[in-house]
Amino acid sequence: MPELMMNRLQRVCVLGATGSIGTNTLDVISRHPDRFEVWAITGANRVEELFAQCVRWKPRFAVMPAEAVAHQLRERIRAAGLPTEVLSGEQALVDVAAHPDVDVVMGAIVGAAGLAPCLAAARAGKRLLLANKEALVVGGALFMQAVKDGGATLLPIDSEHSAIFQCLPEDPATWSQRVDHIVLTASGGPFRQRDPSTFADITPEQACAHPNWVMGRKISVDSATMMNKALEVIEARWLFGLQPDQIKVVVHPQSIIHSMVVCRDRSVLAQLGTPDMRVPIAYGLSWPERIVSGADMLDFTKLQSLTFLEPDANRYPGLQLAWETLLGEPGSTCVLNAANEIAVDAFLSKRIRFDQIHHVNVQTLSDCAIPRESSTSVDGLLTLDQLAREVAGRAVQRLGV
Repeated sequence: MPELMMNRLQRVCVLGATGSIGTNTLDVISRHPDRFEVWAITGANRVEELFAQCVRWKPRFAVMPAEAVAHQLRERIRAAGLPTEVLSGEQALVDVAAHPDVDVVMGAIVGAAGLAPCLAAARAGKRLLLANKEALVVGGALFMQAVKDGGATLLPIDSEHSAIFQCLPEDPATWSQRVDHIVLTASGGPFRQRDPSTFADITPEQACAHPNWVMGRKISVDSATMMNKALEVIEARWLFGLQPDQIKVVVHPQSIIHSMVVCRDRSVLAQLGTPDMRVPIAYGLSWPERIVSGADMLDFTKLQSLTFLEPDANRYPGLQLAWETLLGEPGSTCVLNAANEIAVDAFLSKRIRFDQIHHVNVQTLSDCAIPRESSTSVDGLLTLDQLAREVAGRAVQRLGV
């Protein structure tokens, strides 16, 4: 795997720069002006925020998927006399992620939209900091093959997967000889102690009020349903080459232990820290070194008790779908991801209830006929993703509140 060239600034492309991971990445970079240069940034539709980042960082490129919003940004940049060139379209995302001048790519675009640019970065041999769960949930074997073929350095940014990675030896060839299983920790979200019989009354505002982490609305809802953990189980299967039954989940409300590796000799290795995404981001940017992240120091003298609970299947019915889809027909994980995106969007726009998200996911898995060979190419996966979204959309319509 290519190592960072430390004799010059590392040029970073931040895919999803206006989201929580993207802004935290820029915060870490701001602490190390002697090491990193923001070379390209992308954002979906937040023109004002992306413009402010262009003013601050003066990147070579800024990319927005839709030309209408890109035009607004282009006009703002022209009026401000900034050197940044504004591009638009899905191909532009792919182009900046794979550009020969880029050293590091932060893959933080939410959803299946992040698959193509992250694949392009992998095939181009970049240091790819993967915060986009869906690239592996949707792509799986195809994505890992691209990493291998491109000679990319893949570093997980989810706090749980980063924790696992930090507890493993540097040589992946030794992992299977040492690891019995891994344990992903979950906070349990904001409804860990709420009566499930009242879940129909949960509002989007309540679901987005995470007790420990500051996250975007979609991932906050996923945390409340624990579908984020289901996606992380799928992601871990590919990141670490594990069998589904080697991945366990426990609810750890304090979010201090971020995940654990259980070794064959029954030793347990855990990574601890304050719940701050700048820690895994800084580790990904600097690996195998460690740099200042800006996170608070963990003070053991002030820690409350650390508790661990079995996930409640009645409270989090979607969690089990991770293992079911991993053992199911190829492409099932892609269908689950697409269905969940549609269901969460419907809940956030108040078209279905919180307790109906799981129903949409299950119904879509049942109703979606997966075309043969759909998981063997990017086009096939994107076609399957679109098909699943249509099936999920019909399920939402039948439920509409």
